[in-house]
Amino acid sequence: MRREKILGMLILAMMLMFQTSSLMAQNKREFRGAWIQCVNGQYLGKSTQQIQSMLTKQLDELQKDGVNAIIFQVRAECDALYQSDLEPWSKFLTGVQGKAPSPYWDPLEWMVEQCHQRGMEIHAWINPYRAKHGSTSFSQVSSQSVVKKHPNLCFSYDNLVLLNPALQEAADYTCQVAADIVSRYDIDGFHIDDYFYPYPVAGKQIPDQQMYAANPRGFRNIGDWRRDNVSRFVKQLGETIHRVKPWVKFGVSPFGIYRNRKNSPIGSQTFGLQNYDDLYADVLLWVNNGFIDYCVPQIYWEIGNKAADYKTLIQWWNKYAGNRPLYIGEDIERTAKFADPTNPKSHQLPAKHRLHQQMNNVQGTVLWYAKTAADNVGNIGHTLRDYYWKYPSLPPLMPFLDDKAPKGVKSLKMEWTEKGPLLTWKAPKAKKKKWGDVANRFAIYRFEKGAPVNLNDVTALQAVVYDTTYPIPYVKDQKYTYVVTALDRVGNESKGKKKTVSL
Repeated sequence: MRREKILGMLILAMMLMFQTSSLMAQNKREFRGAWIQCVNGQYLGKSTQQIQSMLTKQLDELQKDGVNAIIFQVRAECDALYQSDLEPWSKFLTGVQGKAPSPYWDPLEWMVEQCHQRGMEIHAWINPYRAKHGSTSFSQVSSQSVVKKHPNLCFSYDNLVLLNPALQEAADYTCQVAADIVSRYDIDGFHIDDYFYPYPVAGKQIPDQQMYAANPRGFRNIGDWRRDNVSRFVKQLGETIHRVKPWVKFGVSPFGIYRNRKNSPIGSQTFGLQNYDDLYADVLLWVNNGFIDYCVPQIYWEIGNKAADYKTLIQWWNKYAGNRPLYIGEDIERTAKFADPTNPKSHQLPAKHRLHQQMNNVQGTVLWYAKTAADNVGNIGHTLRDYYWKYPSLPPLMPFLDDKAPKGVKSLKMEWTEKGPLLTWKAPKAKKKKWGDVANRFAIYRFEKGAPVNLNDVTALQAVVYDTTYPIPYVKDQKYTYVVTALDRVGNESKGKKKTVSL
């Protein structure tokens, strides 16, 4: 009996140590994103109500998992999953390019509302260059598509049609689309994926040699010329977004390998396709020169992959891409499929999480993709909610956009309603024309009776809300101190306002 009791105490102690270490490993500021894609066909054949129901369930599960940002695909092939006068409705929404949804709805407008109701940021995700997806035939292309309206801006490659990165008119066109989205929707971020020049296909050549020969702009080889085409566009796109709304965060999710060591002394010890050499995307130039506001390399491989080891790559990006907030793109299915090399009984989430904590420049994660997290593939969604992301987090700071905190909230009080106790407050007033003073969301902290008020205590943060009310969970005969802070558009936090409540 004594031996069993000691064994039980040891097991309990180990469980407490695991939970404590996982909580200590949580960060108050962390980007916890998930990509919601359209090209996987998850909307096709469904009614408006069915799509909204499906997305609602995904968002509810992701909220429980601790996700605080949604990256929502709204443009897959120069089309639109939102109301647009510039590009046709997406076939990935309605099945027919150019056909509006019926009953009518605007998915991006709906998602902004749904995400903010859950305290989540929403980043609108576009593909910058693809004008016709490989799964789309020319007969399916709408007359309103740039492919038919402005074929001079495009070129064909394999079974794709792409906007030509060498043409300033093509860059201007996509920047016009971006400005339209940013101006009309209350998004928190704007996101482009990893498709720049096309992924190479054996035996296929990009049809731009004549353009390069006619105007090399001083570049001695076509590779440098192509990289400059993309970099000039990325810079222009970021400037366009910030000119419309300076607070909207501009992010890029590049392919997971920048360069291989065999091609560059600063390359990673990997053997795969490369951003710099194959896609003509000089991501480090964008990071180090502030063309973008955050970077999410898609490190979708497992720890121990022979061609592209996850550990090698997260260490490489941490070393070379720390000049802007760095988040890691994680493949849930691959993480669940492969065992931890040091613990064959476990999948790789714990080992990958430990690597995140060891990297001083890694400030977040984006899950590929949302549905797999919501479906709890490999129990990863529930592990995040129960341990690694158990408590909410605030977005990472971006002092290069704004570094001044807003004023604190006013008139904080508790009132009893038919649904129970409710915290209410008033947002601080902002100076006219000072967007950095505007509070657009609020952080709620709770402290037990007699506990010190410490806003750096990750276990005290209860929620982030875009409203000026918060329903207090009712616990009979308990006394708490609640603290509410204001967050501005980029996440700077005000001083706290305290309110002691007795339940």
